[in-house]
Amino acid sequence: MLFGNALQVFSYEWKKSYFKFHEAYSDLSYALEVDKGAAKAILMAVQVNIIKYFLFIRNNKKNIHLQSLYEISQKDQEKGLAAAVADILWTAGENQTATICLVTTDTYFPSSRDYKVDNFTERLQLFEFFEKEAAQKFIFDHIQCFKGEGSHGVILFLYSLLLSRTLERLQKDLDITTSHLLQFSLGNFICRQAILNIILTGQASPHVFNGFQKCNSEANTTVKHVGSMLKTPKLPIWLCNINGTYSVLFSTNRLLLSDWKMEHIFDLYFYNGQPSQKKTIHLTIDTHSHHWEENHCEEESDPEKRFPSVEMAIRTKWAGAAINWNGTAPFF
Repeated sequence: MLFGNALQVFSYEWKKSYFKFHEAYSDLSYALEVDKGAAKAILMAVQVNIIKYFLFIRNNKKNIHLQSLYEISQKDQEKGLAAAVADILWTAGENQTATICLVTTDTYFPSSRDYKVDNFTERLQLFEFFEKEAAQKFIFDHIQCFKGEGSHGVILFLYSLLLSRTLERLQKDLDITTSHLLQFSLGNFICRQAILNIILTGQASPHVFNGFQKCNSEANTTVKHVGSMLKTPKLPIWLCNINGTYSVLFSTNRLLLSDWKMEHIFDLYFYNGQPSQKKTIHLTIDTHSHHWEENHCEEESDPEKRFPSVEMAIRTKWAGAAINWNGTAPFF
């Protein structure tokens, strides 16, 4: 289901990936540290749920101040990770079950001609839960299995995710465009869209558009347009793929997408996981002003050379919006 056969194994880059937060009580205490490796997409997708927990689950206020994300302790981080993972697994299990994988010292199946040993997968033990709260407590009690260095935490999460969804449901979710969930690219295996969609929605849809769409061979080579359902989530947090790099945009106002009046002038916050980012980027969006077009109308014709890619991504949701970086130098 992952590689297309049982003879492939995870690379060192995958095996070393785990859930590690930035320093507690810092400007990025809510955020995971993310390498450039193949597991970045999964980490950033889980980051969406972590932000959801800190802003909207543990708080009942309609509008939370960003400062609350800077006041997170190490224990809060662990609670946030446990809550996010439990919520993702429970949703994947149709709100009925969650399966959690942990590594043990025992080997449960040997190597064979059809299976290549990785000294990890064959030592997994499965724990099934029928209550979300029980799964969350179990994850919190074993949080080092996901956030400890050398824990293979991201792979454990990925296995737990697929088993919570179940192989039967996965096969129903996928279509002829996706036979397995990891794709070989530039010497490593990277996530297909289906994995990210399980994390975001609970279903392994291989596409980003709404419903069904007829595709011919020529259309398959073009950029796929994101549907309105992913653009308008229940809570204002977006996983973005900008020029092949995953990042998160979010608002602290839970009602942003519930009242069109709030979408005139509002703030968004941006985290891209790059080591160079030391604080959350604050963007102010003005959907009624079009001076950005006037200021650049005589510049280069290629929009990607005229405007930062982050701005172009935002304008796929709010066409024509003016974007103020509030003192941060825009990056392309």
